[in-house]
Amino acid sequence: MVIRTDALTKDFTAGFWRPRPYRALDALTFDVKPGEIFGLLGPNGAGKSTTLKLLLQLLFPSSGRAEILGRPAGDVDARRRLGYLPEHPYFYEYLTAEELLEYFGRLFGLDPAARRARASALLDEVGIGAERRLPLRKFSKGMLQRVGLAQAMLNEPELLILDEPMSGLDPIGRRDVRTLIMRLHGEGRTILFSSHILSDAETLCSRVAILAKGRLAAAGPMRELLSEHVRGWEILVRGLDDAGRGVLAAQGLSAVPVPDGVWQILLPATARPEPVIASLASAGASLVSAEPQLETLEDMFVRRIASAAGGRIGEAN
Repeated sequence: MVIRTDALTKDFTAGFWRPRPYRALDALTFDVKPGEIFGLLGPNGAGKSTTLKLLLQLLFPSSGRAEILGRPAGDVDARRRLGYLPEHPYFYEYLTAEELLEYFGRLFGLDPAARRARASALLDEVGIGAERRLPLRKFSKGMLQRVGLAQAMLNEPELLILDEPMSGLDPIGRRDVRTLIMRLHGEGRTILFSSHILSDAETLCSRVAILAKGRLAAAGPMRELLSEHVRGWEILVRGLDDAGRGVLAAQGLSAVPVPDGVWQILLPATARPEPVIASLASAGASLVSAEPQLETLEDMFVRRIASAAGGRIGEAN
């Protein structure tokens, strides 16, 4: 495994006059496989950033353990092989984007020519043009996010850990970052990113973990999680005449015409499609397809979070 956690737990002390323990992460166990895009999802305050900081040993666990690239979290050799984008990247504001990347290139031991070439190529890749020669204090939040992505890729890492990588980006920027993540995935890199933007996770991730109140609410392959609840069935047929529509009406169903002479029949989740298909066939209609209508990631996310919150949504730790 590229990442493995075992009962990872983090407690803080909250309050000044009467300090009390506050558990931000509670016995979290999950793993990330080589070459996959893994999404760490959850509402604000669920423990996503805490998890990533524990993996990087920017924080230390109260109990449990974590491994990165087969080594204990914090191992120097493992750190050389990963790139990290924090949720709120902050850089020395009087440097230019070029100077910043060249500085990080020196930390990685790159020679001057390699630093300049790598910095230029990465800034092109994340969409920073002539602005690369301006001081970073003049950059918008979205532009700083792009520079942060470039620095995370500077050492050509095997593993990328991205905390809310779409934060502050406009729709075009989000599309560009999604394309970049898919390209990096195509090169065989492993990517772990946290997000509360579910459409991005649904587009990119092969597996996800959903956190709620510091606990694991669900984890697994996206397709399996979404197939747990079938919302209904869509049946498409051709050759549906008045007799066929009468058969449907007798069952309390109706058909809607869609392009190319096809008719759509929607069934509730409580109904089975086989009897309907058989009755339509007897009425002379021909089956085009019968597909289950699965819940969306948003549906599943809300259901899992509500379950973890005891039926109440909106409470964040």
